[in-house]
Amino acid sequence: MVGFCCEVLTQLVFLNVAGHTEWLHDALLPSPILVRKQLTGEPLSLPRRKPLASGTLMAAVASLVHFSLCRHSSLFHYHHLRALALSVAIPFSSSAASASSPFSTLSSSSLRQKSKRLPAAAAAAAALLEVGGVKIAKEDVVREGDPTNNVPDTIFSKLGQQLHRRDNHPLGILKNAIFDYFDGNYSGKFTKFDDLSPIVSVKENFDDVLVPADHVSRSYNDTYYIDAHTVLRCHTSAHQANLLQKGHNHFLVTGDVYRRDSIDSTHYPVFHQMEGVRVFSPDEWLASGMDATSYAAMDLKKALEGLARHLFGAVEMRWVDTYFPFTNPSFELEIYFQEKWMEVLGCGVTEQEILKRSGRMDNVAWAFGLGLERLAMVLFDIPDIRLFWSTDERFTSQFSEGQLGVKFKPFSKFPPCYKDISFWISDIFTENNLCEVVRGIAGDLVEEVQLIDNFTNKKGMTSHCYRIAYRSTERSLTDEEINHLQWSVREAVQNKLNVVLR
Repeated sequence: MVGFCCEVLTQLVFLNVAGHTEWLHDALLPSPILVRKQLTGEPLSLPRRKPLASGTLMAAVASLVHFSLCRHSSLFHYHHLRALALSVAIPFSSSAASASSPFSTLSSSSLRQKSKRLPAAAAAAAALLEVGGVKIAKEDVVREGDPTNNVPDTIFSKLGQQLHRRDNHPLGILKNAIFDYFDGNYSGKFTKFDDLSPIVSVKENFDDVLVPADHVSRSYNDTYYIDAHTVLRCHTSAHQANLLQKGHNHFLVTGDVYRRDSIDSTHYPVFHQMEGVRVFSPDEWLASGMDATSYAAMDLKKALEGLARHLFGAVEMRWVDTYFPFTNPSFELEIYFQEKWMEVLGCGVTEQEILKRSGRMDNVAWAFGLGLERLAMVLFDIPDIRLFWSTDERFTSQFSEGQLGVKFKPFSKFPPCYKDISFWISDIFTENNLCEVVRGIAGDLVEEVQLIDNFTNKKGMTSHCYRIAYRSTERSLTDEEINHLQWSVREAVQNKLNVVLR
């Protein structure tokens, strides 16, 4: 018994020091009240707790030892095994933000003002990274105590990586190839921006590009909110109005964008876009004898068909009418590539309201947007979007600056491991929330989360069964670590999503 108690003490101290105190608090202390996102109906993950004080920890251990001596030891042994499992669990979110320093927006000026209020040493320590000339501290982005914040640690870790600015990376190679096309065909007219901060206001991200107030993209289920007024940009169009107001007439904006999304080989919560805008003055379309909208649409299609040929060669193309809130008319360009039609980009003639708000009363413009990952996966034969984030030399060494379309050679094919999880859902359950929880636990070790079964019983309760595919792009996963991950996923899903496991 003495040896067993020593082992228990060792495990509890390990849990406490490592910061995995959720089990300690839940098993040894009164259960905390679960804070829910009343504003959005989304469950809010509990802040990671501080390590227990040594006196509290020892009292808890003594209590457990007393329990084990006075009662049958099987129940205590169960909790001991549970602690062993949780001691290796990766927490969904590991930061606890201070509620004493909220801010309404994260503009450049507000961040600088905040840093000035801190002592120089403290400000230097708090500024963990710099993006677009703005210093960003983790607690400014990940604030679990704020019910209007839904940014997890896993997303913060991607800020500042800027894969599109790496010349030897597939995304950087593609970006530079597009730059070369516009430089060669427009005599250097297009100003290029690829280091703008991804932290923007709700106004910039949605209102300035005429996204309706009730559009689904504004929801907390789809967008990462830092607070009620500030988001991680969902698209590079968030900078369009500001650049127009500053007088830019031809510009390309490239950057990382953020969206809560599903988990599979083509979706990732952080990806990269390029936005292009060209503004025309009246003398340009009047000389052609065409109306302003027709002239802009004609020039737009000519420019983007040339870009498609520049990237993919002599391919068959077609234009598809579509809808975007910020352009009218709106189009999608598709090419026939590898024996199927593939969407390349979306575009259109800029809504006049956007130009008027920017002081361009007598102008017309076109705009386009494309996803770099979507095109790079095809051009480089990259089968899994997670590979873009790999630092494995077997991946990175295959690409060189200026070498567009070099085919990726798979360096190994590791087998997937499938685990199922079933639960009764609540009214506020969403699949995006589930994917956030799974990503928070397994990170890039999760390849896919797929709904494989659902039904509603006679009582009106709905059950979902999801199959989780675990697979590393770089190594084989052991049964032990997969089992630990799945155990942690089950715990987190039950605690954070207000569901009942089956």
